[in-house]
Amino acid sequence: MIADTQADMPDEAVRAAIREGRTSLGIELGSTRIKACLIADDDPATVLAVGAHDWENLFVDRVWTYALEDVWSGLRAAYADLVRDVRERWDVEPVVFGAMGVSAMMHGYLPFDADGELLVPFRTWRNTSTGPAARELTELFGTNIPLRWSIAHLYQAVLDDEAHVPDVRFLTTLAGYVHWQLTGRRVLGIGDAVGMFPVDAETKDYDTEAAARFDALVADRAPGMRLVELLPEILLAGAPAGELSAEGASLLDPTGGLRPGIPFCPPEGDAGTGMVATCAVAPRTGNVSAGTSIFAMVVLERPLERVHDELDLVTTPAGDPVAMVHCNNGASELAAWVEMFVRFAEAAGTPLAADAVFATLFREALAGESDAGGLLAYNHLSGEPIAGLSEGRPLFVRTPDSRFTLGNVMRAQLYGVFGTLALGMGALVDEGVEIDRMYAHGGMFRTAGVAQRFLAGALDAPVAVAATASEGGAWGIAVLASYLSAAPTTELDDYLTERVFAGQDIPTIAPDPDDVAGFAAYLDRYRAGLAVEAAAVTAL
Repeated sequence: MIADTQADMPDEAVRAAIREGRTSLGIELGSTRIKACLIADDDPATVLAVGAHDWENLFVDRVWTYALEDVWSGLRAAYADLVRDVRERWDVEPVVFGAMGVSAMMHGYLPFDADGELLVPFRTWRNTSTGPAARELTELFGTNIPLRWSIAHLYQAVLDDEAHVPDVRFLTTLAGYVHWQLTGRRVLGIGDAVGMFPVDAETKDYDTEAAARFDALVADRAPGMRLVELLPEILLAGAPAGELSAEGASLLDPTGGLRPGIPFCPPEGDAGTGMVATCAVAPRTGNVSAGTSIFAMVVLERPLERVHDELDLVTTPAGDPVAMVHCNNGASELAAWVEMFVRFAEAAGTPLAADAVFATLFREALAGESDAGGLLAYNHLSGEPIAGLSEGRPLFVRTPDSRFTLGNVMRAQLYGVFGTLALGMGALVDEGVEIDRMYAHGGMFRTAGVAQRFLAGALDAPVAVAATASEGGAWGIAVLASYLSAAPTTELDDYLTERVFAGQDIPTIAPDPDDVAGFAAYLDRYRAGLAVEAAAVTAL
């Protein structure tokens, strides 16, 4: 869905901007979709065109992965779809852009040898096989090391004596890999890099003391390994990160239409681009991104007092400290339920588009009871560390006295998306962290006032959703690309508030007391019912 802001620019001005390369292109590799988003540099809030390609992760040998050939076929398809959209909307062919940027799902494990060959299939953020490594590293570093972080994957491979470990010469994320192939630069934005290895808040570079501890830890099992030599260079938002090479242009556009030499911003993870897409990079603000996974990012005013397993200490793309609550399972189970109703409508002879079914069921959820009538929905398709689950089993649970209505069922499903997130956010409440406003983005917020209202109740905080919310990280990385030209004189927060979001009417919903109380009751049952979920993992 393209934002309505495109009407703010006259058609001929848009065509001239596209022809002359006064635009920025963002590409994000999400969990289920690769999206491309083109914006105007004169008005970064203006979305000119989008392109997309659907893809899915694979579960091979009990590892969640994507094949690299699917990365490139998907990128080419999304870019071609964007070019088609530009051509149809504006009757002009894009061949150059003012700047480009790449974003992708964060963390995971992409190790390469000295020849640049991938040593093992990409291990995504969804894998939860790194528990022993993560626990030991958390104790060693004195900061929480989540299971999905790259360093946990590397150390787990060391612990398991995997044959490829002696050959590792470069380690990066998916965004870093794509950027490297397109530009030749082995760099990473700080918001993505901090998901590989802890970053020093003062130097805004890898924590050298922690790196030395790691080198000593693996000295016997991996002789000669020097961690900092394996990691990409860290760059802050606005730093030049290379240019599109001739080889990179051919990878993205085999037709030969795309010109090399386009400047790139630092590649970022989807958490960082989500913060940009929601104007949530200042202290006391935060954002929630809901897709295949769901996570909350809260910009901190002060350091946390203690280590919390539920919280990852990360940064904004500018390097400011952030507490992150990351849950592996987001809206996928909700989407599966909606798809069942799509099929029902089709079977009944009254077919409806998925968006219409989403809107109908979401509105019905508003008629449900504030505590979802005693129903429970667990969305765990994969393991969920915050919930203590090594694997997932989606469950829908009710008791004999639950009120089994469509409204309650759908409210339970929506509450279920936010359930584990709310458990993790409790650690921030315990730390006394205050939030003035949370911004939300992701497709489930397109139906106005429903998921947004329930999230406000779940977090007991105002929740805002901008018109560009459904564009998500692809728009966010396009904005970071457009920031390249302004960075020498403007801070990122100022650029967002004064250039990108200035004058935008961003609907905000305050928490309804009934929703707050109802969700709290739901969460109490949800927490108790996790024993049922754990039993299902064991039994099924």
